[in-house]
Amino acid sequence: MAGMTTDADLRELTVGTGAGGEQLGTDMVLNIGPQHPSTHGVLRLKLVLDGERVVSAEPIVGYMHRGAEKLFEVRDYRQIIVLANRHDWLSAFSNELGVVLAVERLMGMEVPERAVWLRMALAELNRVLNHLMFLGSYPLEIGAITPVFYAFRERETIQAVMEEVSGGRIHYMFNRVGGLKEEVPAGWTGRARAAIGEVRRRLPDLDHLIRRNEIFLARTVGVGVLSATDAAAFGASGPVARASGLDLDLRRDEPYLAYDQLDVPVVTKTAGDCHARFEVLLDQVYVSLDLAEQCLDRVDRLTGPVNIRLPKVVKAPEGHTYAWTENPLGINGYYLVSRGEKTPWRLKLRTASYANVQALATLLPGCLVPDLIAILGSMFFVVGDIDK
Repeated sequence: MAGMTTDADLRELTVGTGAGGEQLGTDMVLNIGPQHPSTHGVLRLKLVLDGERVVSAEPIVGYMHRGAEKLFEVRDYRQIIVLANRHDWLSAFSNELGVVLAVERLMGMEVPERAVWLRMALAELNRVLNHLMFLGSYPLEIGAITPVFYAFRERETIQAVMEEVSGGRIHYMFNRVGGLKEEVPAGWTGRARAAIGEVRRRLPDLDHLIRRNEIFLARTVGVGVLSATDAAAFGASGPVARASGLDLDLRRDEPYLAYDQLDVPVVTKTAGDCHARFEVLLDQVYVSLDLAEQCLDRVDRLTGPVNIRLPKVVKAPEGHTYAWTENPLGINGYYLVSRGEKTPWRLKLRTASYANVQALATLLPGCLVPDLIAILGSMFFVVGDIDK
């Protein structure tokens, strides 16, 4: 009879549509995000769900794309630092460092030794700031409110010395081609060392609160396991890769600045789950505090300038180079191509978050929706670092 609905029609019920067209059947297509840009990042996950279980996941990126690589090409070597500062806004000092190292390498420039050790001290303090943000926000995402207050207490202690030296709280703009912007204030190394001591003394408060918390363990142990093979295949690096057993850290394996003169302990785990990623981040803070203190000790024993006098117009000679650094979230690389002008002809950016987040397509299928949030948070990405 015309107009009647058959059983066959009911079985082909469309209950969701996605970017790739209609999804037929009884699986539901659910979009997680994109949220408003004023949140800490705009990532969209297109999920296919069977009940509460994820069947497939597709990360859809690009909502925060600002065209940084093209903007690099129309700004000179002093101006590009301010752009590099911003893609991973939690690792601003480390981002600046990668750019200036690439330019200095192409120009064959020798940076004063005092500047080298100050850069390392500030980079390690920036690493601590980055990790503390995630150590507070990750438990918050899965329902633990208290740790964020402890994490921010320690962040403010380190922020104070970073702000004193550079004038900035997030975007420091303290690196320059040939060294640093200026000499640090008198007595600053002593105040920085006191801040490190304070954070080291109080960090166990945060550690004891969350690392062995029963509820936190139940939500993270055995959840979102990323194997070492998959981590390597996706190009994952930093804490995410080291939690899966990939023993890779550029500070030890491909030393830049003067890291070859330090013994850099590399924190690794083998479980590859959400809890292992959290533990690597937490243990790395202790390591970075120690390294920053060692660098400050060296700074106190060195005298001399912290930068090189540059010509009015800085021009890198014709050629190309690649500078990569161990950023807080993983390997950050700048491929610089110059045609002898005052602006880069091409500056390709390889970010840690972009590579790490690709693994979500493998990690999420098979998990439950509540676990999805735990896995997503444990990848420790900054969306500006994905979208550039």
